[in-house]
Amino acid sequence: MASQHVSDGGDVAAFEEGQLVMPRWVGETPISRLVGALISFKPLYSVLKLGARQVLISTAEKTNIPWREMAKEVLESEVYKEMESIQDPSLVYPDYYLNPFHAYDEGNLSWLAAAEAEAATMSMVRRAIPYASSLEEANQIVRGNWLQAISQHHQQYSGNSPINKVLDIGCSVGVSTGFIADKFPDASTTGLDLSPYFLAVAQHNQKRRPPRKKPIRWVHANGEATGFPSKSFDIVSLAYVLHECPAKAIIGLVNESFRLLRPGGTVAITDNSPKSKILQELSPVLFTLMKSTEPFLDEYYLTDLEHVMREAGFMNVRNILTDPRHRTVMGTVPH
Repeated sequence: MASQHVSDGGDVAAFEEGQLVMPRWVGETPISRLVGALISFKPLYSVLKLGARQVLISTAEKTNIPWREMAKEVLESEVYKEMESIQDPSLVYPDYYLNPFHAYDEGNLSWLAAAEAEAATMSMVRRAIPYASSLEEANQIVRGNWLQAISQHHQQYSGNSPINKVLDIGCSVGVSTGFIADKFPDASTTGLDLSPYFLAVAQHNQKRRPPRKKPIRWVHANGEATGFPSKSFDIVSLAYVLHECPAKAIIGLVNESFRLLRPGGTVAITDNSPKSKILQELSPVLFTLMKSTEPFLDEYYLTDLEHVMREAGFMNVRNILTDPRHRTVMGTVPH
């Protein structure tokens, strides 16, 4: 089954969906239970975690992403000076966020995770488009389709609501935030994340790069309770965030997005697609490695995101496969 996608030029092509509603390695299937049992065996989990990390690094470096070199550059920089201005010391982290993620024992709360995040993001894009000749070409598809889908959805359903303020929740080190700020250069863009380490890298990188007409603002806060006034943004984006969240947090993030958007505002959530043919057909080794570093992957796949969005109050909920692995699910606040 093919799913339409929107390319940067506005034309419509198709990525192939699998035959299943979601992969067999999700939920209460025999293969999922077996993987869960393997991961819960601590000595094996340690080996899997290390293996997953090695796969990520070697895959990146085989596609000319200098993972270790990029991380070394960050760790040997002045990035540490950014922490004091970025961190909210009173922030209480939700319990789920204190889990190990992505083979880091401290999860996202470490300098190593922050130093490696940009290379990991590049590697994710290359994996999504293995036939691309370069990272730039892969980004044109992955990021281009995502941004074009947001832009077209907003044009179609917002009632001509202007785009003056954009919020990127779970912005990590600001890669997605930079892309969305480039797409909407006249808007004020804010990147928000729970990790002050990631935000310190984002702020450090912004200072090293050519100045923007409107610099991105970086905020250390919980995406479920941002502290921003209601109806204060025109677009809220969550890019590759929800697969790291339990169902309760997914609902919280969607509800907070609804609160933050003005009438006619657009939410855009991009993440792994349960219907992706490629993800449904992953080899047992790869999906076992993946699940060993993503503690809430099953909860994400088992959550009916479109239902959650409609329950929050969003209208015009649309789900588009924007690359072979990822969907972008969008909705509009009634106006």
